[in-house]
Amino acid sequence: MQVGAKAGLSLGKPMRDVFGKALLAVCKDNPKVVVLDGDLSNSTKTDHVRHKFPERFFNIGIAESNLVGVGAGLAACDLIPWITSFSSFLLCNAYDQIRLAVALSNINAKILGSHGGITLGKDGPTQMGIEDLALMGGLPTMVILVPSDAASMRAAVRAATDHVGPVFLRSSRVPMPQIYSEEATPFEIGEANLVRQGTDVTIIACGLMVGMALDAAAALAEGGLQARVVDMHTIRPMDIKTIKSAAQETGAIVTAEEHLLQGGMGANIARLVAEHHPVPMRFVGLADEFPESADPEDLLKKYHLTSNDILKAAREVIAAKNR
Repeated sequence: MQVGAKAGLSLGKPMRDVFGKALLAVCKDNPKVVVLDGDLSNSTKTDHVRHKFPERFFNIGIAESNLVGVGAGLAACDLIPWITSFSSFLLCNAYDQIRLAVALSNINAKILGSHGGITLGKDGPTQMGIEDLALMGGLPTMVILVPSDAASMRAAVRAATDHVGPVFLRSSRVPMPQIYSEEATPFEIGEANLVRQGTDVTIIACGLMVGMALDAAAALAEGGLQARVVDMHTIRPMDIKTIKSAAQETGAIVTAEEHLLQGGMGANIARLVAEHHPVPMRFVGLADEFPESADPEDLLKKYHLTSNDILKAAREVIAAKNR
């Protein structure tokens, strides 16, 4: 199964590789950028920076709390630290330090949560970041970014570096379909991207699920239904205007995310829809359970994170709208 195939999209490079090269690019452009590693540079691909700028690369070791603390200290010295590790390790081992030293202090530090979601596959649930968006969502000053392809990843790394204040960027291990061209990659923090027009239903997705949403929209079009697809690359601050327009103009919404439904993107969108313009909604995401260890494709099917699951949800919510 190739995500984006039905929508005619080609598969890009693994997102972790794209992140590593994008981080190197901002290091070349901005001498204030430094990189902190939790002994995972070969996995997060920050080793691109380690080889080119060893004097600006700090391996703190398998000590995530110290990793965050050192990063916050460097930010206090007017540097721009990228604190990098797996989402599951940072959020579960160093949440107190992220909360106090970065978010509460509103300090200018950037956090990479790599290997988000379930598609790292056989590494298993101990390393899968399935609750990271919910945990970061509990920190009021934290900007949260989830790019959906290689071009948006490069744009997100640059936008995060340029933004003054705490930023969490979620990355993953797998390649994603190419949605945007390098020449025209819209990426403004807090402004979702409309990637497909439609009037019958809106599918709001982030990360890998944007490609899934475009596949589902292509399948719906074969039956005469037109789905609007929105790339909600910024989970905070969320684009309320785009959500309101989707509810008012299409009358039905499906959300799709590679994350637990509890506390994730869909739950936050549902709150905004309920406040501003209630419409029927359906939610595609991880149910209240820990996933198993398996091939990514098998995991996506088992836990109902495929384009077919989005397609089913879209048909259900359109039917509910038309009752």
